[in-house]
Amino acid sequence: PKAIGIQLQQTIFQELNLPNSVGIASNKLVAKIATGVGKMAAGGDGPPNAITIVPPGEERSFLAPLPVDMLMGVGPKTKERLERYNIYTIGDLASYPEIELAEKFGKHGYDLSRRSKGIDDSSIITERDIKSVSNERTFAEDLGRKSEVLKSITRLSEQVAKRLQRKSIRGKTVQIKLRWSDFTTLTRQITLPQTTNEFKVIQRTAADLLDQVWEEGRRVRLVGVGVHNLDTKAHQLGLWDTGAQKDLKLQETLKEIRGKYGENVISKGIKK
Repeated sequence: PKAIGIQLQQTIFQELNLPNSVGIASNKLVAKIATGVGKMAAGGDGPPNAITIVPPGEERSFLAPLPVDMLMGVGPKTKERLERYNIYTIGDLASYPEIELAEKFGKHGYDLSRRSKGIDDSSIITERDIKSVSNERTFAEDLGRKSEVLKSITRLSEQVAKRLQRKSIRGKTVQIKLRWSDFTTLTRQITLPQTTNEFKVIQRTAADLLDQVWEEGRRVRLVGVGVHNLDTKAHQLGLWDTGAQKDLKLQETLKEIRGKYGENVISKGIKK
């Protein structure tokens, strides 16, 4: 399993230029939690690049010491209710009588009981219609300068454009997402006259949206860029429509340079 995890990690990094963590388990519920545990264990300001493996039969013991809100379906309100019954960890939840959970939480209580024991029968969908293409970044330290956030938006726009171009997909709506240091989140979007998958168009539009929502004095925890309203039909380039081709070639060249000399050796210009 570890070899598969390493291969998957390398493929994601090579194709998307994204550091990533991998969780491997007998079902996707536990695998997802294992991914989160790996990220937390890595710590520090660098990329996690963790691989966490939960062998079959060890799901319950793996989950037991973890905070109860790491379990899918446990948000702030549910966590607060569970704590009234002295349920603080996933192990506490697994030990609580299932029938009493069902009485207190209805069907959700039954589902929580099963999940707390590492039971997940949901199917894995390997292919689905793509609704959007987006990338986000959470900062190790909150950013207070607009120029720093704009630099991140530029890099995210580049990543989104590359993913769209590789899949021969274009989109009409560009969206940005900001999460402030107090964890309030906002999104803004604009629909373009024509579909696009070009970096310059996505970056310029995202930068304009940032101008609209920026508040001096507030610090940013997370930033995201996405393209929605997708057209998955193959786009035939006209005689003069070479922007996307040039953009893709430029991104391939940048990837080679960064792979040889490091991520920060070169960056694209940004709209001020």
